[in-house]
Amino acid sequence: MFHLTTETPDDWWEVEALYDLCFAPGREALSSYRLRDGVDSVTSLSLVARDADGTVGGAIRFWPVRIGAARALLLGPVAVHPTHQGEGLGAVLIETSMAAAASEGWERVLLIGDAPYYGRFGFTRLTAVVMPPPTNPERVLGHALRPGAWDGIVGEVTRSN
Repeated sequence: MFHLTTETPDDWWEVEALYDLCFAPGREALSSYRLRDGVDSVTSLSLVARDADGTVGGAIRFWPVRIGAARALLLGPVAVHPTHQGEGLGAVLIETSMAAAASEGWERVLLIGDAPYYGRFGFTRLTAVVMPPPTNPERVLGHALRPGAWDGIVGEVTRSN
């Protein structure tokens, strides 16, 4: 059983260690990280999952971005410790945080990921939204938190100020 809490500054090192464990070296060189540089995460949506012993088992973060004049959330990274993968914790983190995003008035979520995995959460390919290179356009996915939220949204994803 895991307990979800909003990530605090005290969680930072443990969450970063989890991301280092779960992702390839050089993850911070990805274009999505350039959109995060100098921008605060959306702390109310960034969650940490701890087990009964207080050990971090998973984490998710969100960042504000823009596509033209439209605001969006950039989901990621999301990670689950290898000893807990396949238990549904990733789904809990995604579903819980996206429900909170909708209740806070966010309209759309963007991520770079695998369509077969994220499709089960309602993510589909965004053909009119362009991530900075070298992002594979097939992996640019979006989810509307309200009907029609991606309608007419086109252009390059940029950092939020």
